Amino acid sequence: MAADHTSKIVGTVWGLLVLNTLGSAGAKTIIPLPRSLIQMVTMGALVAAFALALAVNLRLRIRASAFAFLLTLLLVPSVLSSANLESGFGALFRCARLALFVGTLWLLSRWWDGGLTFVRHHIRMYFAVLGSVAVGLINSPGAAMPELYGGRLVGALWPLTPPQIGQYAAVIIGLTVLLVLGRRTDRAGAAVIIVPSLILLALTHTRTATLGLLIGLALAIGSLILTSAAARRFFTWAVLCATVTAVAFASALEAWFLRGQSQENFSNLTGRAKVWDALLAAPRTTSEQLFGMGLGDKSFGGLPIDNSWLAVYSEQGLTGVALVAAIIIVLGGVALLRPPSLSRACAIFLISYCAIASYTEAGLGDASPYLLHLAVAASLLAAPATATPVPTPEVPRRRVPRWAQRTEVI
Repeated sequence: MAADHTSKIVGTVWGLLVLNTLGSAGAKTIIPLPRSLIQMVTMGALVAAFALALAVNLRLRIRASAFAFLLTLLLVPSVLSSANLESGFGALFRCARLALFVGTLWLLSRWWDGGLTFVRHHIRMYFAVLGSVAVGLINSPGAAMPELYGGRLVGALWPLTPPQIGQYAAVIIGLTVLLVLGRRTDRAGAAVIIVPSLILLALTHTRTATLGLLIGLALAIGSLILTSAAARRFFTWAVLCATVTAVAFASALEAWFLRGQSQENFSNLTGRAKVWDALLAAPRTTSEQLFGMGLGDKSFGGLPIDNSWLAVYSEQGLTGVALVAAIIIVLGGVALLRPPSLSRACAIFLISYCAIASYTEAGLGDASPYLLHLAVAASLLAAPATATPVPTPEVPRRRVPRWAQRTEVI
């Protein structure tokens, strides 16, 4: 019972971390929610997560983790650049948030044992988030698919943008498919998660999430092909169905992919390239190049950066870029060195998805869902905890009388 109670608390902590990373910016909701209230809820969730994690791990038992260590090092350029207050006092607030986030991950590292526990927590929490999106879509289709976002699906109950919804849907679809292939869940239960998530992903028209899902699944299933007959069958059928779909619905897929944009707008990534060029051309001091300008809202000139590497360069400098690259390289290298397994496949999917999404989405340098995805990958790649042998109490030797020692054994 104690272990089950602890597992529930750990799941609650993970849910609070998910709530913290949902953000406060997005579409207008059915019931107007002040941004200050949303920020209070998200920050309160993080404080509660840290307090619960500390309560369940009072002895501060942690596991060695290169991922958590590199995240801790990332705090150094974050604090150094934010201390200049070039980005205002909000930068120091974001540093404190990142420190609490990393501290909570350290406390949870005690339960990183290479198992699928955190994968299941991840799927449950993000499926609950998608459930709120579906409820908003049913109650108010106009608010859930506003013209402001080109008719793409947004969060009508909680302010979520189309890329966020697409990301959550793609991640839980990929993980659930892998659980089915590994026979860790039944097909009926998996269909309840996969089918609605696919519909929501299609309604978001999110290209990055779709490509991340397809490429990430291809790499993950490819790692299982030599050891899993189910993976080989699924890969064969997936390639066949994809080929038929691409031929039969080529025009519809192209229209969905372009989202009504012109070729010029599509080629510069919906205006992202212009922001990137301006950011790289902006003059910087040596200190700003090394440590950045402090944690901010991942924007430049009032426009979103939408690239993890450039956002990290802007806020944490070349030092931050090197640390984030080290996180991806270390996790990817460990995954490649592990023997084929379901845990390894799930980790490969999450790492590859984050690497692909980093080109058009920001978040690898701050508390975000992407760091939670990578934390799950780190938990999957951790070596199983070795049981500590219980010491056997020494039995005192009984004194044998001399007369008994002289007795001959016949």
